[in-house]
Amino acid sequence: MRALSGVLLLIASAVFAQQNVPQRTAIETNTRTIRQGVPMTNSIRKAFAAGTRDFSGKPGQNYWQLEADYTIQASIDPTTQTITGTEKILVHNNSKEDLKNLVLRLDHNIFRPEVPRGFSTPAEATEGMVVTSIKVAGAEIEQKTIRGLNRTIATVPLKDFIKAGTKAEVEIAWHTKLPGGPNGVGHRMTQRFDDKLFQPTQWFPRLAKYDDLRGWETSPYLGPSEFYNNFGRFDVRITVPGGWLVSGTGVLQNPEQVLNETTRKRLTTVLNSNDEVTIVSAEEAGNATVAGDKLTYHFVADKVNDFAWATAGKFIWKATRATIPGKGAIPIYMFYLPERARFFEKAGAITRHALEFYSALWTPYPFPQLTLQDGPSAGMEYPMVINSNQGAADHETGHQWWPMVVGNNETRYGWMDEGFNQYMNILSAADSKGIPYKLDGLGQSYGKQSGDEDEAPMMWSANDAASGYRFQTYGKTPLMLSMLGGIVGDEAVMKAMKEYAKVWSFKHPSPWDYMYFMNNALGQNLDWFWYYWLFTTESVNGSIKEVKTNKDKTIVTVHQAGEMPSPVVLKVEFEAEGPAIKTLPNTKMLDANTAVVTWPVSVWFGGSRTFEAEMNFGKRKIKQITLDPNGRFPDNDTKDNVWPR
Repeated sequence: MRALSGVLLLIASAVFAQQNVPQRTAIETNTRTIRQGVPMTNSIRKAFAAGTRDFSGKPGQNYWQLEADYTIQASIDPTTQTITGTEKILVHNNSKEDLKNLVLRLDHNIFRPEVPRGFSTPAEATEGMVVTSIKVAGAEIEQKTIRGLNRTIATVPLKDFIKAGTKAEVEIAWHTKLPGGPNGVGHRMTQRFDDKLFQPTQWFPRLAKYDDLRGWETSPYLGPSEFYNNFGRFDVRITVPGGWLVSGTGVLQNPEQVLNETTRKRLTTVLNSNDEVTIVSAEEAGNATVAGDKLTYHFVADKVNDFAWATAGKFIWKATRATIPGKGAIPIYMFYLPERARFFEKAGAITRHALEFYSALWTPYPFPQLTLQDGPSAGMEYPMVINSNQGAADHETGHQWWPMVVGNNETRYGWMDEGFNQYMNILSAADSKGIPYKLDGLGQSYGKQSGDEDEAPMMWSANDAASGYRFQTYGKTPLMLSMLGGIVGDEAVMKAMKEYAKVWSFKHPSPWDYMYFMNNALGQNLDWFWYYWLFTTESVNGSIKEVKTNKDKTIVTVHQAGEMPSPVVLKVEFEAEGPAIKTLPNTKMLDANTAVVTWPVSVWFGGSRTFEAEMNFGKRKIKQITLDPNGRFPDNDTKDNVWPR
């Protein structure tokens, strides 16, 4: 009977509750609650508690980062399309904790048929990254104790922990086949043209990132979302067949041992002017090296987070220069096949402009050279290397700042990499044409996208964004920064981001570091802004509901149907003739007959969806009023932003 009584009580309560629920007659509520803070997840709370990060947005007094130095010896066999290599990783455990295990990234296991992947298809199935030996501090690790050697993330247990503040050497032997053929879908899924050109990327076992937020980053490599790596030094020797050229990250250490005298002499002329210099012509391709059945190219790169290269028996090699502020001239190299020369006709000039423009916009390009590498992947970036022709040269060069200098976690927060890049590409494209940049309309356009159930919020892990990945990671950030510019001014946004790039160079910021840094740099609490753009998919959807005039006073009733608030910005256009226009403290006159009036976002913090914007310009007749005249705030219908209709 007690159980039955309980059921009857629940039914009665439900009926009563249903009878007392207010009946909704409209989609939106009459009021809304504006969130004025950003969520603090467990990982960022941990970092704040440890003093590695704080509300300044700068590295905290206890900030640290793991470093990894690589010494690699690898050789490629064009007949089997296989790289065989050995490497030593010197792990600098700069953390406050002992490392009880190591996590390796084995990205080439994505080519194994049984491994999960996103919207990418390998050109061919391979054995993936075949690890034949692992030693830590000289002791062999039994492979049966290692989890995930057939996956893109492998965990190596350590019998002797790597103590905090100490170093340990990891030795790995491995081999991997580079996939080729016409069926690859997605970047990095095809890494060779038959057996004549090889473009290896993410080609060696790498130490996963270990940071103060989560410890080891164990997100699997699925294809679209890219990486998060430790900074360190790379000392790499690559053995190829005689006559083959090799390009790559870093500076070639042994030109006398691999390049003939003519080639070396031409290299000395690259920095003399902006002219494009031919180092190896189509006719000379295959005959620009010293004699020998095999050649070993030796590259060294300091303070980088990855290493990529390319090789071919018939490379054309051209070069030009870029002049970096405060640094001087550096070489730009281009390696490509003769039959693909048309794709590189403008590549040098585009890359020069990008290097010089972004150096002035953010921080000076810190590396000693930049190389464009031909191959099946024509849109990918690595330190000092872009796998690109002229088509994506500007965009891929931009990646030298994010994440090659500012080491963002692309796996989780791709918007801090691809999104920032898309934003700055808009500025670069305008500058290259000698015209003003245009960010108007971008923020407003998000109103058309907002509410799409396939859209992942920007703070959702990019690795798990599925079909929403491209918009979440690439498309939304320029729209967000367009709105931010509409609030504080575009030049202020760029100045703040310039300071942010300088402070976080060769470090690893989190989204919270970016948010709080920008708050401080811009001099106002923008937590409400970051919350709605980064953690939700909401929009503003503003409109002018009514305009009333009483003598000299005009009251514009502004409505916001969305959950995201914004400042109220009205452009008021007056008739050309009439009494003088009075000035108002929150007004900027664009010309003699046009005023822009602004009220801060805080007018919405009380919860009302309507705001009465009161103006007293005197007796001059108003011809038209436009809400959000520069198109900066997300709105799905702009027809109701103008009065009279």
